[in-house]
Amino acid sequence: MKTEKNLVSVIMPVHNETDCIVPVLDELYRVLESAPLHEIIVVDDGSTDGSSALIADFAASHPGVRALRLEPNAGQSAAFWAGIQAATGDFIVLMDADGQNDPADIKRLVASLDEADICCGYRARRNDSPSRRLASRLANAYRRAILGDEIIDTGCSLKAFRAPMLKHLQYWDGMHRFLPMLASLRGARIVQIPVAHRSRMAGKSKYTNFHRLKRTLRDLRGVAWLKSRTRPFAVTDIQTSPSDKRSGQDSSEQ
Repeated sequence: MKTEKNLVSVIMPVHNETDCIVPVLDELYRVLESAPLHEIIVVDDGSTDGSSALIADFAASHPGVRALRLEPNAGQSAAFWAGIQAATGDFIVLMDADGQNDPADIKRLVASLDEADICCGYRARRNDSPSRRLASRLANAYRRAILGDEIIDTGCSLKAFRAPMLKHLQYWDGMHRFLPMLASLRGARIVQIPVAHRSRMAGKSKYTNFHRLKRTLRDLRGVAWLKSRTRPFAVTDIQTSPSDKRSGQDSSEQ
C-alpha cells in the first residue's frame, strides 16, 4: 500500500496555548496543503485561556480542520484518544501544539509506513534545558531496561501510525507515553527516524521533571506487567472446504 494515496489524519492536543496555537496551525496547514489527502484534528483539552475560541475560528476558515473540545481538562492521553477515535484517515500522525515539532517531518514519517506499522520520531538535537535532556535520557534508558523495547525517545510526540494500530487499543490515562510498546504487543512493526526539535514558540511547558517521573514510573510498572502477561501466538485456519471434503469422499468410494 503506497502511503501517498491514503488519507492522513494529524491529531494535535491543546491546553492553554493562546500565544502559539494560531501560528502553529498556520505552519501545519501550509505544509499539508501540498498533500491534499489529509485532515487536521485539533483537540482542546479543557483550556481556560481562550484557546478553544481560537481553534474554533481557525477550523471555521480552513477546510479540512476539525475542532474538538474536552470538558473538563482530561490530560494528553485523553486528548489524543479523542482525536484518534474521530480520525477517518488510513494513517494517523500525533504531534504537539507548542511549535517544537516541525510539520515538515510529517511526510517522512508517513512515507516510512510503506514498510512498517509505526514510525517514531526521535529528537536528534533537542532544544531543551540540560536538566530536561538529562532527565529524558535517564527515563528512556530506565524504560528500555524494564520493558526491553528499543524506542529511542518515547517523549517525542511526533509519531505516525497505521490507523488500526491505535484504534484497537484500550484507553487509559497515561497511555500516550507507551503507544509503540502497546501496539508492539499486537505485532506492530516499528521503525524510527530522527526529527527536528525546536524551542517552544511561546509560553511554558505544562510539565515538570518530577511530575513526569512520578507518573511515568507508576505507569511503567503497569505496562511491564501487561507485557509479562502477553503471549504471542498465530492463528491458522485449518478447516477443509466443503468441496474438498466431497472430493475426498468421492475418491474413496471409487
